[in-house]
Amino acid sequence: MATADVSPAYDVLVVGGAGVDTIVLVDELAVPAGDFAAVPPIRDYPAHTGNGVALGFRALGLATGFIDFLGDDPQGRLILERYAAAGLDFHHLPAPAGTPRSVNLVDRQGRRFSFYDGRHPRDLRLPRDFYLPFVERARHVHISRSPHAEPVFADAIRLGRTVSTDLHAWDGEDASALPWAYGADLVFLSAATVGERIPGVMRQILDGGRAALVVATDGAAGCHVLERGGTAPRHFPAVAPERPVVDSNGAGDAFLTAFLHARFAGAALEDCVLAGSVSGAFACGSPGTHEQLIDAPALAAAVARAAAGRREAAAPVA
Repeated sequence: MATADVSPAYDVLVVGGAGVDTIVLVDELAVPAGDFAAVPPIRDYPAHTGNGVALGFRALGLATGFIDFLGDDPQGRLILERYAAAGLDFHHLPAPAGTPRSVNLVDRQGRRFSFYDGRHPRDLRLPRDFYLPFVERARHVHISRSPHAEPVFADAIRLGRTVSTDLHAWDGEDASALPWAYGADLVFLSAATVGERIPGVMRQILDGGRAALVVATDGAAGCHVLERGGTAPRHFPAVAPERPVVDSNGAGDAFLTAFLHARFAGAALEDCVLAGSVSGAFACGSPGTHEQLIDAPALAAAVARAAAGRREAAAPVA
């Protein structure tokens, strides 16, 4: 186990969410007839939401720390090799049940369905004496929706740190997500499960907790944003990908990191959304979960192109 040192403060500390995705490319998200189907080579990738957020912030130039449990197994070693290569400041405790895994089916349109094993014991929690020195050195804390990360909320808030989280495809009803929904200042989620109920779920998050902002991504339909004091969510259109869509794994994490990167820099809401949308679209153009990460210069250039394209589309015809 690595220990804390006296290096400069983190711009962002990511808590929880390291694992490995096994990605299987299929023709469609359905079980075919018979008992066998040939598929392209099956690959393992360092993945899961904390992985994507930490690597995404790191790629955008933010000083990033990442803490979690990790198994002493081939999957854990795969993750450590990736973080060493990326120069990510990662600290971990031994995971008693090993490294979490997912098997993700990805179809020809890049859509995915994940089977997540959630193997950490229900009562597993990050010890306070482990995580607190990292939280004290962070300007912002992103807490993944992992039960073992929940205790970090109280100390991050007590220390005056801003906190973000991602509820993923929360249905608005599962009470296990409430500490995250109500405990973060900036809440992200997917509209995939709730559909047309998304305005009510976003309002529920604001009314029940401390969030100043709720963002619901909605795939090709764009995203919805509701700020505290707002009467209804604002809808923003999606950005057309600049390269073919091959795999939507990691798109939500890419949206979140670029959105917050812009917000940390003081950008207007519209610019934060555009940055997130461009980053999410970029992520869909590469195979694997977080294998290609957009950096700050590439993001700025892509955002400029997207903004110019929208201005051109909106210009009146002479």
